[in-house]
This record gives sequence, structure tokens and C-alpha cells, in this order.
Amino acid sequence: MTAPTSHRWLRWPTRPDEPRMAFGADYNPEQWPREVWAEDVAAMRGAGVNVVSVAIFSWARLQPAPDRFDFAWLDEVMDLMHVHDIAVDLATATASPPPWLTTLHPEVLPVSFEGHTVWPGARQHWRPTSPVFREHALRLVRAVAERYAEHPALAAWHVSNELGCHNVHDYSDDAARAFRTWLQARYGSVEALNHAWATSFWSQRYGAWEEVLPPRFAGHGSFINPTQRLDFQRFSSDALAEHLRAERDVLVAITPDVPVTTNFMVMGETRGMDYAAWAADVDFVSNDHYVQDGERPLDELSFSANLTGGIAGGRPWFLMEHSTSAVNWKSVNVPKRPGHLVRDSLTHVGHGADAVCYFQWRQSQGGAEKYHSAMLPHAGTGTALHRTVQELGVRLAALSPVVGSSRRPADIAIVFDWDSWWAAEGSGTPTQELRYRQEALDWYSACLDLGLRADVVPLAADLSGYALVVAPVLHVVPAALAERLEAYVAGGGHLVTTYFSGVVDEHDHVWLGGYPGALRDLLGLRIEEFGPLEPGTSVDLDNGTAGSVWADGVDLVDPAVEVRVRYKDGVHAGSPAVTRRPVGAGSASYVGTRLGASGVAPVLADLARDAGVVSELPEEARGAVELIRREREGEQYRFLVNRTDGYVELPAPAGEVIDGAAPASDRLVIAPREVVVVRSAD
Repeated sequence: MTAPTSHRWLRWPTRPDEPRMAFGADYNPEQWPREVWAEDVAAMRGAGVNVVSVAIFSWARLQPAPDRFDFAWLDEVMDLMHVHDIAVDLATATASPPPWLTTLHPEVLPVSFEGHTVWPGARQHWRPTSPVFREHALRLVRAVAERYAEHPALAAWHVSNELGCHNVHDYSDDAARAFRTWLQARYGSVEALNHAWATSFWSQRYGAWEEVLPPRFAGHGSFINPTQRLDFQRFSSDALAEHLRAERDVLVAITPDVPVTTNFMVMGETRGMDYAAWAADVDFVSNDHYVQDGERPLDELSFSANLTGGIAGGRPWFLMEHSTSAVNWKSVNVPKRPGHLVRDSLTHVGHGADAVCYFQWRQSQGGAEKYHSAMLPHAGTGTALHRTVQELGVRLAALSPVVGSSRRPADIAIVFDWDSWWAAEGSGTPTQELRYRQEALDWYSACLDLGLRADVVPLAADLSGYALVVAPVLHVVPAALAERLEAYVAGGGHLVTTYFSGVVDEHDHVWLGGYPGALRDLLGLRIEEFGPLEPGTSVDLDNGTAGSVWADGVDLVDPAVEVRVRYKDGVHAGSPAVTRRPVGAGSASYVGTRLGASGVAPVLADLARDAGVVSELPEEARGAVELIRREREGEQYRFLVNRTDGYVELPAPAGEVIDGAAPASDRLVIAPREVVVVRSAD
């Protein structure tokens, strides 16, 4: 992981040195007649909007024919924004090609896993590796950059949009050629590729690079070479990043002083893009997040915002899109409850967002997302939703002191690794019930339930400053990573990992000698066979909790290993389920079953105590309130997020309340689904 190498924030057109929280939305004026634009900017100013993203899906309007550009309407919009002191995050407009391009060049269209052409009719119908698409896209980028390089409203460049949302895995001939080039750079020779892919199995050995293909459809019920598939996932993420860099390089050459970003999608099961590897390619990280279904949607929101902050290296980032209320892409799209709009937004701010923006400003009258909520709904300005938007604008303005501050490191880190996500959930594994991200989220939820702060960080982050590091389902462990974790523990750190960890190296080859492979000696235990459980079954543990999905039969090989929890029933009744091996001042612990958030909590409480980690919240607030902290030299900001539907009362914290209800006397009462922000000297 590499965070943005030189963090550059929005280039505010006016009062550039004045700290301010960015607030706004995607703005799509091309969907509306010109007379509506004046109404829009007036309502924007009334809501406190100071930034909009423009021209995201405008290629067909900006370039209506191969030899013709039409910037007149966008000139007018840019001027209108500037007159009303609204900054523009201007898109390169390459997210979806226009009909003329796919008609003239159908070879830019992606090909599915099954070999079908992905036709126009939705969006993002282009191959990331198509040289024809790249040529036309960069021509547009260059034209837009040259046109608006000196425009005073321009605050940042927005490359494409949600790269890989619909086209991350393309199986076309263009992709095959690019995949081979990527493999040549990675392995150097066909012999090295054969070793990495274990091609002696099933007579897959290659004699020349031209024989190598993407992992295309190989028949129903068949299993594709797992390392071929893993490398294709790595390649697909890298191919999109290469396109990002291609557009960025054109922009930087023309406007070196204007920051460049693109919107990531750190949320839910969006897994195709290794965003930790992309962070160095942008001047500031941006993210789109939409509330996910599940038992703990607020925990997932916090987890995703936290991980986004980790990808950004703890520095401020841009919340490019989220929703004011209902979305349109679920099977049932329920509006947000009162309080959720503000609480969701301020939770992102707590985790480092210095910009709060939505899809979109004005709710569309037609098109595929006409039922998706917006800052200005179909019913207009005189609505509860729009009044809440205005309220949020006022609150964000009051949070200007927070702008520019960084994440205050926690004592606990939860490690996130895309390689392990991809490999652990591949086909041909011991169980298809394993969910990598859910396991990581369970540990995060347990931290919240215990009132413990945790940072969610990419695997390459510096772990040395953390007292406790949790690495759930760390399946892919190259030798260098194993040595790094051993050094962390030897230095006094406390490591926790789980079932199906340490099993394979970077080539998806099993470490021999028993599981958990590369971590076996560090943990002081050995497992002969994996222990997947049948769906719907569980095993009871002697601490009153239960495990599901997986139950390892653990043999202890180091007498110093402590058994913290045992199986109470099942084939491993009486055997260790949770272990801890002391290593000098540090330790290495193993959890051999999926506990879920409620089951993780008592185990985590025990291990955190051993690591000297204690809650920073008063006891009555633990579990009910999430504490998030930001800091700058000499000053810190505490965000107290009420996770419940009830009032939470706690001792008044030291410092000044700069947002939310001020304390009465020596007690602070946080209303349901509310947030209080406290500033204090560090």
C-alpha cells in the first residue's frame, strides 16, 4: 500500500486559505433545461453547497460526433458555478462511451466470462485494456483539460467514475494480450509462470506466452487454475489503475497545479479493485459509500470509512457519493430514518472525510436512477429531506476547525488484504460459506461493542505502533510477510489471526508441513485437516459462545501456548478453539472458528486486556457510542456517535462541543442517532 505521495486538497477558487468542509453533490445540469439551472444554484447556496462534481456522464454531450466537440453548455455551467462561489470537481467524462464510438468501434465493448459481448444500454461498457478506447478517451481528456485549465471554478479533476464498477473483469482478446504482457513483467519467463501456476496439474503446462489466456469459461462444474484466476484478479485491478494513470498524466501535463482524484468504492462486497495499490495514483483519496443491507449497517459504514482513511494514510479524504435517503438498486429500497442522513455523514467526517457529497443534487426525472434519492428530491425544496440537507450544511460549516486534521492512531489495527479476500473465496476451497470481509467486520463490530477504537488498515501499513493487530483470514502469507509478523510479535506486539490464515504463499501454493503454514511456528500449533462446518450447523464453546462456518482441530506444539477457549461439543470437543502463545513481551493468538461479532467480543476483551488496551469511553457509553478521533498539532477532535435508538448519557468530556448538543452541567446527553463533536487541547 502507498498512500497519496503528496497530499493535495481541493484548489478552492476563492479564499483558498480559509478552512472549510466541502459539501455538495454530483450535478447533472445536462438532464434539465437551462431555466432550472438558476433555481439549482439558488437552492445550492441556500443549503450551503460549495462544491459540485460536473460532467461525469457527459461524453455524448461534449463530443456528439467523432469530429465535433460542444463545450457551450459546460462553459455556461462552469461560469454559473463560479459566479455563485461553488467550486467544480470537473470530470473527464470518460465513464461511459457515446453511441457513435461503440457503433464505429464495437471492439471497445467488454466480453463477459462466458464470452458474450457486453452491449451498450447501461453504463461503463468499455474495455480497460482497449487501445482504441484509450485513444478516444485521452483525446477527450486532453480537450476538456485544455478548455478549462484556466477556469477559475476548477478545483479538482475527477477521473472517469467508479472505475471497475461494471467492467473490472474483461475477457476479450485485448485483455488477453494485456494479461500476457502483465504476466511477462511479473514472472519474466514461461518457466517461472509454469511454476507459479502449478501447471503440471491437469496438463496445463505452457510452452509459449501466446498460449496463455484469461481464465475464461471452461465448462460448468469445472475448476479454473486458482493461481491463474488470482493473477487475473490482480491484473484486472492493475489494468484499471493503468487507465487511471493514463488520464491523470494528461491532466497533470496540462494543469500541474490542479489536484487529481477518482472515486473508489470501499463498501460491502465490492472487491475487484485493490484500492490500497491505487492510492499513490491520486492527489487525495475519494470514496463512494452506500449503506449496505445486513444486521449491522452502521458498523459496515464505519468500517468502510475507517478503511478509506487507512488507504489515505490517515490524511483527509473526499466522500464523493452517498445517499440522502433511499437508493434504487436493491430489491427493496427503504428511505433512511430520521437522523440517519446526518449521522451517516458525520461518521464519515469523523473517519477523515473533509468533503461530504451525494449522488446527486437534483433527483432525476427520467433514466435508470430516477428513484434514487438526492439532495433536492422530486417534491422540491419544501420537504423534510431538503430541510435536513440544509441542517447538515449548517453543521458542516461549524466543523471547519476539523478540516485538515488527521486520524489519531488507535491501539488496535484490523488488517485488510485484497489478495487474501480474492484467494480465500475462490472456488475449490474447503468451504464456499467463508466471507472474508464479514470476518473482518465482525472483529470491528466487537471493538465497537466493547468501546475500543480500532484502525482498519491495508496490509502494507506500518503496524509497529499498534499494541494489538488483528489479521482475520490472512490466507495469503508470503515468506516476507511471515517474517514481518514475527518481527512485530518479537518487538512486543500482540497478533491475533484466525482460521484459514497463513495457508498459501503469493502464488497460492500451500505451505507444507501442516496448517496454518507460514504462521504455524509463530502460533505454536499445528492443524492436520481443515474443519469446515456444514451450512446451518455450529459448535458450542466452553465460554458460552458458539462457532460456525469453520472449526479447526488444533494440536499444540509449543508447551507455552495457552488455551483460552475450548470446543464444548462436536468432533473436536475438549480441543482448543482459541489459543495464545506468549513471545517475550508480545504474543500470537489463534481463533479456529467463526465466532460472529457477539462471540468475538469476549475473546477480544480478553486479548485486548493482555495487550494493555483499554477503552477510552466511560463504562456507561461502551457499546452505545462509537468514539472516533482526529488530531492536529496541539488539538484533538472527538466524534461521539450514538449507535442506538435511545438516549445515551455520559460524563461531560473535557473540551468544547463544536457540533451537537452541549452538555448540561457535568453530564452529556446524546440523542438517538446523533453525533457530538468535542474539541480539546491535546
